[in-house]
Amino acid sequence: MSQDDQALLQRIARRDKQALASFYQAHEKRLFSFILTKMNDAFEAVDVLNEVFMEVWNKADSFQGRSKVSTWLFSIAYYKVVDRLRKIRPQQLDDEMMAEMTDDSPGIVSCLIGNEQAAQVRHCIGTLSTPHRAVMELTFFQEMSYSEIATIVDCPENTVKTRMFHAKKAMKQCLNRLMGATRDDD
Repeated sequence: MSQDDQALLQRIARRDKQALASFYQAHEKRLFSFILTKMNDAFEAVDVLNEVFMEVWNKADSFQGRSKVSTWLFSIAYYKVVDRLRKIRPQQLDDEMMAEMTDDSPGIVSCLIGNEQAAQVRHCIGTLSTPHRAVMELTFFQEMSYSEIATIVDCPENTVKTRMFHAKKAMKQCLNRLMGATRDDD
C-alpha cells in the first residue's frame, strides 16, 4: 500500500485529480475517525478532513519518503486538529499540570471493561488535552508505534511515552470520578 500511496502522491504532485480521489478514498475513513475523536464534532471534523486533503493536494511534492505515507498524512491531520482546537477550545491541562495531580484511581484496564462504561470512556478521552488524546488515539485505535507517533506529532519518542503516562493517569482519574469509586490506595 505504501508504494501505491507514494505513486499516488507523485501523481497528485503533478495535479492529477483522479490520483487525489483515489488517495482520498484509501485514507478518508481512517483519517476521519482519527480527527473526529479529537474534535467531538462531525461538522468540524469534516472541515479539518477537507483541509488535510487540500494540504495533500498543495504539498504532495513535499513528501520525501523519510516516513510512511500514513505517518505523513496523520501528521498533517494532527496539526490541523491542533490549530482548529486552539481556535475553539479554552486552555486545557498541559503535561506539567497533569504531573502535579495525584493518582488515586483504579487500574485503567478494570475501568474499560463492559459496554455500559464506553460512554464514560469516550467522555474521559474528550477531556484530555490534544497531545494526550492524540497519543492515546494513535496508540490504541490506530495501532501505531511510539516512534511513528513521535514523527506525527513532531516530538521525541520519550515525550510520547511521557504523554501516554499522563494520559493514562488522567483517564484513570476521570473514570474514577465518573464511576464514583473511591480508593485510597493504588
